[in-house]
Amino acid sequence: MVNGMAFLSKLFGKRNKDENDSENINGTAPELDGEDGLTDEEIEAAEKLENELKEEYINATPLDLDGDFIDFESLIDDDDNETDDEEQLDEISETEDSDTLRDVETLYGDEDTSDEDDEDEEKISFWERLKLGLAKTKKALFGSVNDILKNFVRVDEDLLEELEELLIMADIGVSATEEIIDELRDRIRDGRLKEKEQVVDTLKEILSEMIGEHQPLMLDTTPSVLLVIGVNGAGKTTSIGKISKRLRLAGKKVVVAAADTFRAAAIDQLEVWCNRAKVDIVKQQEGSDPAAVVFDAISYAKSKKADVLVIDTAGRLHNKTNLMNELAKINRVIDRELPDAARETLLVLDATTGQNAVIQAKEFGKAASITGITLNKLDGTAKGGIVISIKRELGIPVKFIGVGEKIDDMQEFDAAQFIDALFE
Repeated sequence: MVNGMAFLSKLFGKRNKDENDSENINGTAPELDGEDGLTDEEIEAAEKLENELKEEYINATPLDLDGDFIDFESLIDDDDNETDDEEQLDEISETEDSDTLRDVETLYGDEDTSDEDDEDEEKISFWERLKLGLAKTKKALFGSVNDILKNFVRVDEDLLEELEELLIMADIGVSATEEIIDELRDRIRDGRLKEKEQVVDTLKEILSEMIGEHQPLMLDTTPSVLLVIGVNGAGKTTSIGKISKRLRLAGKKVVVAAADTFRAAAIDQLEVWCNRAKVDIVKQQEGSDPAAVVFDAISYAKSKKADVLVIDTAGRLHNKTNLMNELAKINRVIDRELPDAARETLLVLDATTGQNAVIQAKEFGKAASITGITLNKLDGTAKGGIVISIKRELGIPVKFIGVGEKIDDMQEFDAAQFIDALFE
């Protein structure tokens, strides 16, 4: 083909040159002579070759954009399978849309989810969340108990010393630990505890007795008052949102007073949690008098016939005398405006602070009559034994425990359930 193209180039190049350079009045073709001239046989051969090249070009397989020959058979197969490909694409699209929808629901939740569904989910999953939340305490405390028992043949004083050290490290407290060890000694002495296999069951029994029975909130007047106190960072605001939702789901109309007017953005944060819990909030501007906010909230609760008034307070440090005085002022307003109302004062504590939480409780007890503890962040510490220490040293019941950040990650404290979660 290359030689043929060169021949044609010579032929038509010569023709074009002669036609442009010559003018013949009579219209006769110029003679082809000389070195570049072509004979009639050459012209006939060239025309034949030209026709062959044209036919070859027409029948040639075309190239794609990459310079490769196009496979017409594959194109025909693709056309035959076009319907199947479209169906597969539709299936993939539907799957991706469904996955995207699930991701959005996971991130933002479903605002139309009913309260009944929330209750069912909470009942089903909180036990598992509790066990997971107490996993660190379980591993550090009672996992180690099993390790200790493997090293002893019988229950003796050496075993009790090992257990004593372990209980103290779990923040059960020195006094509570001594009481537990003394009880174990008594049971060994009178024959109730003979085999090391009995130690775990005996510990469960003793700890359950120390914690005592569950004591629910006493909110039997309309309205009742729930005053929430605690230092900043303990989870006070989130606890209010979680407890408010629980109360609403129990059929109570709840109003929240945003009396923490000192901390920046505290009011906005509380309002977000109230919206999640679907309860009313009474607020004023940042820096307002907290007692004035409480007064307005009491008036609003009375007008709306609310069942429970939940009062948020500033995150008061136990060494801040002026803040303690402010708390006393709020209590005086409540005494004057709702003298006969049932009242609960919940102290919110951070379980990760260990024995410092006990110190906080003692100091707060000087400014308010604490009726219960809300213990948060049990999922973030290996020192869940603080529950026992608080009850033993302060005589104040733990009424709520938190094992997560979600609005449903809080539950009324149940001693039997708590102990079971530690040992199972």
